[in-house]
Amino acid sequence: MKVKIDLNAYYLPETKEGNESLKFDNPDWDMSKISDKTGIFTRSIASTHQTAVDLAYEAGSRLLEDVSCKEDIDLVVLVTQSPDYVLPTSACILQNRLGLPKKCMAFDINLGCSGFIYALSIVGSLIESGVANKGLILCSDTYTKYIDKSDRTCRPIFSDGASATLLVGSDIEKVGPFVLGTDGSGYDKLIVKEGGAREPCISSNSHYGTLEMRGADVFLFTLNSVPTCMNELLDKSDLDIKDIDLFVFHQASKLVLENLIRCMSLDEDKVFINLKDTGNTVSASIPIALKDAETEGRLRGGDTVMLIGFGVGLSWGATLITWTGK
Repeated sequence: MKVKIDLNAYYLPETKEGNESLKFDNPDWDMSKISDKTGIFTRSIASTHQTAVDLAYEAGSRLLEDVSCKEDIDLVVLVTQSPDYVLPTSACILQNRLGLPKKCMAFDINLGCSGFIYALSIVGSLIESGVANKGLILCSDTYTKYIDKSDRTCRPIFSDGASATLLVGSDIEKVGPFVLGTDGSGYDKLIVKEGGAREPCISSNSHYGTLEMRGADVFLFTLNSVPTCMNELLDKSDLDIKDIDLFVFHQASKLVLENLIRCMSLDEDKVFINLKDTGNTVSASIPIALKDAETEGRLRGGDTVMLIGFGVGLSWGATLITWTGK
């Protein structure tokens, strides 16, 4: 049994935040310089009472509209770093809310920007081994709840959103191989310190804890790790970079993507970028980009696509997929 991506959908909250809102809250910010570096002009913001589970439910519901029999889904995985509760597992809540069968295996993956790649690897392995038949991957985060309004590094970048991807069996391998990696020495480069067991949340500024990012360090990590990861994947696949029809990176920022294109001497026409009005939606950014690429006609059946995630952890992962199309 091999695997393929069968369906893909996403949901973005209705509330949108433009750069004029950032300027209003922070009059000293030079938004032209910030926008030039980020490439982001609009972000989606979850409402006060809207959680990652709520967003994942909306994305999952959209996908399930195209599923003939959701009783066949026997695995649901939620990739999130902003769960509703410390426990229970948020995926268990979604199994019930989405009306999935009780025979369904459900668990969370606590990963950020590389999370979709890891989930593809895990869910694909469970299907290939016969443990599961159809696996639903939900990626959802509400990072904006953790960001201080005056944070010039994080606020112009991160956006809330959720994706839903259905992985099913296939006669021909259409997902993989994988290259995955971790450098935990950089765990504090992108972190919410408060709210866990080591540092309980006592800040008067946030109920959730505050996201902190050392942007320069994360940028250097990306330029050091991602090209190596991509080359390892090409070697593992016995492919040349010219054989790739489309590159879909984690939508970190314009500055990051432009430098990766330069470092790898990529054809810009083969790199899909959609962050202008979507922002950085963490683990959901790659599946959201895939859906937009399909909608815009940038993906055709049979295309070889390289997916590359990288960031918080520090963690990275890449894989190849063959787009099946509809």
